[in-house]
Amino acid sequence: MIFENIKLALFSIKVNKMRSFLTMLGMIIGIGSVIAIVSLGDTMRSMFAQEYENIGTGLAGVYIMPEDGYFTENDYFKIEDREKFREAMGDDVTYVGFRYMDSAEARAGRKMENIYIETLAENPTAMEDLTIKHGRMLSDQDHYNKRKYVVMEQGTAMELFGVENAVGKTVNIKISGSEAEEYLIIGIYENTDSPLMKMMAGSGPKYAYVPEGALITEDSWNWSLYFMMDSDKDMAKIQNRVIAYIARMKNCSTDEVRINSAMEEMASIDSMLGGLSMVVGAIAAISLLVGGIGIMNIMLVSVTERTREIGIRKALGAQTRDIMIQFLIEAAAISAAGGAIGTALGISIVALGGMAFGIGVVVKPTVVAMAVSFSAVVGLGFGLYPARKAAKKDPVEALRYE
Repeated sequence: MIFENIKLALFSIKVNKMRSFLTMLGMIIGIGSVIAIVSLGDTMRSMFAQEYENIGTGLAGVYIMPEDGYFTENDYFKIEDREKFREAMGDDVTYVGFRYMDSAEARAGRKMENIYIETLAENPTAMEDLTIKHGRMLSDQDHYNKRKYVVMEQGTAMELFGVENAVGKTVNIKISGSEAEEYLIIGIYENTDSPLMKMMAGSGPKYAYVPEGALITEDSWNWSLYFMMDSDKDMAKIQNRVIAYIARMKNCSTDEVRINSAMEEMASIDSMLGGLSMVVGAIAAISLLVGGIGIMNIMLVSVTERTREIGIRKALGAQTRDIMIQFLIEAAAISAAGGAIGTALGISIVALGGMAFGIGVVVKPTVVAMAVSFSAVVGLGFGLYPARKAAKKDPVEALRYE
């Protein structure tokens, strides 16, 4: 009997193709929106997580924030502080530096390019593992000997010199607030930023890297000290050790020592994106309720149109349960078809968006399963009232219906 009810339900849907499709439309839009929005949020979370992995989850910056709000010379870091810190931390940190960054102008003859200058100290690859195309990376000796060397991005080199391999050429770099100085190009690197970073950076200035010793002098006051923690160790424990050591070094309370870490930033962004994705997804899910109301509406119309059919079936021996199951199956079929089309639509939108921007998308099977299950529950829930109404019709009154 159940198979007969399925055949009757599918036949009814087939007879009224356009009406059935318009009824499904609410479910299609609802399911497609939920899957697309939640998957977009998961993709962004994955991209940010990957970006922080590339930067290094062990990266952190430490600085002093006086309780009274007044900074003194003691609240800043000098070269001797960096050296003491590096020695005290030992193998717990793989890099220590001031990470000076500023905008600059790079000139070669009559050509000029805006760039960002970033300094690298001892063990530079621990901070920036660049893909060197020509020449070499900065070395510890470049830092110690305060050499005016620069590693430049290949696109910048092409703009300034007309060739990608500009190793051995010199460029005048004018950092904001200082006089222009001549730097020797010792390396050209390839920009391997992720699609997310390229979208965020756009066509803005590219980074060039110079030895920290070339810019940071003994008299320089530096607001913060950057370090890279060994990710194989307990980073929370290392941070506590850093706070205790800096407090002793600067003769201040541990509450005045602040740390900003990449891991904490990543967790904060992930939490924000996850919450935003769920809120927007929940708003999109409202369309599923609208779709459910559409199913109930069309099923009530169907019950009215098929009153004589219901009467005939009951007169021929169909039970109340059989009539109810028939209409429930019809509502479920409409809902399931809408859910299937909506799922395909949502995944297609996310996949096409990923192809357009050149990024890998994340579509979790659990999200798809939850969305489809919710649509099925909505379809059955809103189809229950029309099915009960059809099942309770008096066969005599139904046969008299014109």
